[in-house]
Amino acid sequence: MCGIALVLSGDCLVVAPSTATAAAAAAASGTPFSNEEKGVSVGELEEALRRRGPDSLGCHRLHLCADGTIVDCDSGDGVCGGVGATELCFIGATLQLRGAEPVSQPLVAQSGSVLVYNGEIYGGINIANDQNDTQSLLSSLESCCCYDFHVADRDEAYCCCESVGKSVPQVLSTIKGPWALIYWQADSKTLWFGRDAFGRRSLLVHWPTPDDSRFILSSVSPPSFSRNNSAIEVNGLESGADPDFSGHTKVSYWEELPCGIYSIHLKDLDNNATCMKEGCVVEVRKHDWTDSSLHTLIRWERKLTVPTVDGLISAMGSVDKGNHNLPSCFRSCREAEDSTAHRVLIALRESVMLRTNVNILCQSDLNKLKEAELAPIAILFSGGLDSMILAALLDQCLDSKWTIDLLNVSFDGHLAPDRVSSLAGLKELQRISPLRRWRLVEIDSNLANLKEESEHVMSLIYPSNTYMDLNIGIALWLAASGDGWVNGQDGDRYKHKSTSRVLLVGSGADEQCAGYGRHRTKYRVGGWVSLDEEMRLDVQRIWKRNMGRDDRCISDHGKEARFPFLDESVIRTLLEIPLWDIAKLDEPVGKGDKKILREVAKLLGLQEAAFLPKRAIQFGSRIARESNRKNFGSNRAANLASAGSVEVHKRND
Repeated sequence: MCGIALVLSGDCLVVAPSTATAAAAAAASGTPFSNEEKGVSVGELEEALRRRGPDSLGCHRLHLCADGTIVDCDSGDGVCGGVGATELCFIGATLQLRGAEPVSQPLVAQSGSVLVYNGEIYGGINIANDQNDTQSLLSSLESCCCYDFHVADRDEAYCCCESVGKSVPQVLSTIKGPWALIYWQADSKTLWFGRDAFGRRSLLVHWPTPDDSRFILSSVSPPSFSRNNSAIEVNGLESGADPDFSGHTKVSYWEELPCGIYSIHLKDLDNNATCMKEGCVVEVRKHDWTDSSLHTLIRWERKLTVPTVDGLISAMGSVDKGNHNLPSCFRSCREAEDSTAHRVLIALRESVMLRTNVNILCQSDLNKLKEAELAPIAILFSGGLDSMILAALLDQCLDSKWTIDLLNVSFDGHLAPDRVSSLAGLKELQRISPLRRWRLVEIDSNLANLKEESEHVMSLIYPSNTYMDLNIGIALWLAASGDGWVNGQDGDRYKHKSTSRVLLVGSGADEQCAGYGRHRTKYRVGGWVSLDEEMRLDVQRIWKRNMGRDDRCISDHGKEARFPFLDESVIRTLLEIPLWDIAKLDEPVGKGDKKILREVAKLLGLQEAAFLPKRAIQFGSRIARESNRKNFGSNRAANLASAGSVEVHKRND
């Protein structure tokens, strides 16, 4: 896992998305070069990224000169700068997790291409156990053709024949796993960047403005910058007054980069006298995913949504192949449920296995662990259905010599619902796997004592800016720290800080399996079709509402979040299952919601966890209650205040 960034600047150079080219061209006139006084500095970006990647920090600068030459400013060859020069500054901070040897970023190829990569590759590109993802990806990208994608009226799907290699979008479309990257293809003078189809890794973008004409990409916003741009919010939290978020959203310095593959072609700047005199606008182009199976997942279309006679027969037929001698009326519904649940169990187990294979974790990191603290993998643990399933699956995938850390956060001591369920969950895990060393790390906090931490988390959730985002962000940030207390077997209680660098998180389970209360409401009002539409909406906007924010909060501790429920094969398996087998919202809470996962829990022997109701982290940890009391005086006052905010958001949407 890494923190990555790019700063692209140049004399009167303006980068604009294709829909904003005209406006950007107008803004380009007279725009000053690289005004850092009103924006972030490279030093601030490095400071923020170092927290994500504590093992190494690197910076690589290139200058594109007006005569078309490229100068590597770090090599000492040539003279950097000059009139008309365009600068690309790449920053990479590395958390070494895979590969036999440490690898520092940015990576620079012999061709002069540069790559900074934040992600894990679980398929699509062949990587040996002792290889590093970033090195393997750079090798694949270097074999890509250098076709000019920015020439009009050309179909990129057919631009690269096999004799000259695949295109960059073709290579990136094959990656299975979470990623965000910035890649300079030297031969074509093209800058590529993007994030995976579900936004599982954060990447923020700053579009040029009259105050700061640079184009900037970064995994996270620097704390100092976000703090200065969130003064009203901080004051509101400090005084207990209701902060005004509206000014913060009118002109936001950063935006979440939408999922996809993008490119900027800089070859046209060569010997362009017009650019030097009048300013030059370069357009960002978005490219289509080239993998048809990925398109299917992005569209998130389920074949069997509304129960019909034909649909039920089709669903049962996939289960009872080989039982044609039995009348369909005698076929067991329980057998069908077990079969679908078993398919999900297999997909989830494979997903967890891919994300927790200790053999491909960096061996130098494992050697640092002390004998008494052998816990390379931890779980953000509420004791609820999703985290219990992940814990049970991790137990099956991880050698028994390793301890598993269960990280639980509470703002109400042992009275918080998540603390109660975590203690019960620990007992159930000990029952199904008594030989495993389970370590529940109780992370207790008080919101009144978290002023500095709250301000810091504001910079992490930025550009998200609601109380709900802040509450979730603080809970995730504290949990990911792993700094808490453990109850020993002999009754003693001791301080412990988890050394696990990989954290399993249950994100994506509720969106795909109808776990939210609004899903029940949609089903009650509009039936199966409305439920399916709401679930699709949730999955397709998860990158903006959840994933970037969560990645930034967890990674700030030098930990990597991994999301087994958002594995491509898991998503595909769940979509192949009829909606009525995913959830039965006519049944009570704790039974019909996320029905398929409750069946999976039973297959794992988790009989108690299979009936636990859904609780979001902000409610289960009770940070929402404490936040409402602190900032609004009571939960009721907070609900009244948020009702107006919701209406504003609906109008904006």
